Amino acid sequence: MSFLSFLGRNARWLGAAFVLTAFSGFGQTFFISLSAGDLRQTFGLSHGELGSLYMLATLGSALTLPTLGRTLDRFTVPQVAAGVMLALGGFCLLMALTPHVAVLAVALYGLRLFGQGMMSNTAMTATGRWFDAQRGRAVAVVGLGYPVSEALLPITFVTLSALIGWRQTWGLAAAVMVLAVLPLVLLLLRKERVPQAQDLARTGTAPRNWSRADVLRDPLFYVVSAGVLAPPFIATAILFHQVYLTELRGWPKELFALAFMVMSATAVLSSLVLGGLIDRFSARALMPFMLVPLTAGCLVLALVHQPAGVFAFMALLGLSNGFVATFTGALWPELYGTAHLGAIRSVVFAVMVFASALGPGLTGWLIDLNVPFDLQILGMGFYCLAMIGALTAASRILKRR
Repeated sequence: MSFLSFLGRNARWLGAAFVLTAFSGFGQTFFISLSAGDLRQTFGLSHGELGSLYMLATLGSALTLPTLGRTLDRFTVPQVAAGVMLALGGFCLLMALTPHVAVLAVALYGLRLFGQGMMSNTAMTATGRWFDAQRGRAVAVVGLGYPVSEALLPITFVTLSALIGWRQTWGLAAAVMVLAVLPLVLLLLRKERVPQAQDLARTGTAPRNWSRADVLRDPLFYVVSAGVLAPPFIATAILFHQVYLTELRGWPKELFALAFMVMSATAVLSSLVLGGLIDRFSARALMPFMLVPLTAGCLVLALVHQPAGVFAFMALLGLSNGFVATFTGALWPELYGTAHLGAIRSVVFAVMVFASALGPGLTGWLIDLNVPFDLQILGMGFYCLAMIGALTAASRILKRR
């Protein structure tokens, strides 16, 4: 089946999952952080106090996600999606109305849990179940929601916030979620996807459906997870401290803002290319290459101090983001089946959310201890290099399995 034909046949389901991933941006760090200055001013918080509050809210969402993720194994996709979108809209509204720092903590917790967590988990779990032989291409298309969100939501929020205020902009986000995104997704999902003959002709599919308990007893799950958590940890740590890095290198503050466009472009490119490769070779076979772009990116950023270095790093980070988003969307159903996919993916998402919360705090602590940032970035690169070896060994074992 050609790519255009595949898109045409499955537009409604791919479109629904794409919208879910795109509007998960309301709960992503890149979007929430745009209100950081206003939140500090409104509630009299220091950088450290707001950062700690955000870390605790994120960790709380990571702990809740494995339990909430089980709903994807017990209810239909439209039912779960509707509940998640209503909840996310409600927490966007709470963010707009929050009168006290304690309420702010609850709002941040809800945004992280239902935005970054359940919106993404619902989209990717549904896609992993709907498709088999074309799973790689399907996940690649759905994953495009992330770079699109990163490219459009920040500039939209900044523009509207300057015109109507940050609280009103969060209120508008709540209205968009409930009055536009929710009806659109439910309209697209009104018809259930029925797998066709070509959907089932996949090689390399998991021979049985593993329960979450079985997966948690599998040593290879932890090896793969150790590789999967590297990109969110490293990307969040470096981007959270981008101002410190630009000051350290003497770069203009606008440099990273321009480089985000490069990151989004390479993320789209790698996601689409990798989707076809997964359908041809399987996610398991491509697993050893998952961290190659991020390894190269860390080495470039640590060793190249010219402004061109940041563009090279962001290009490689975009390749890594596109690779990992598509790869992880296809890998878990391939290895462990789809019957308990919601519960399994919720554990993986929780690990990734935990890593994204830990990164800024740990690197900030090391900065306070005067550990050179270049040395930290080199350490991240060498961790990725070690994990490439571990993932290569795991891939060979999984092939024999």
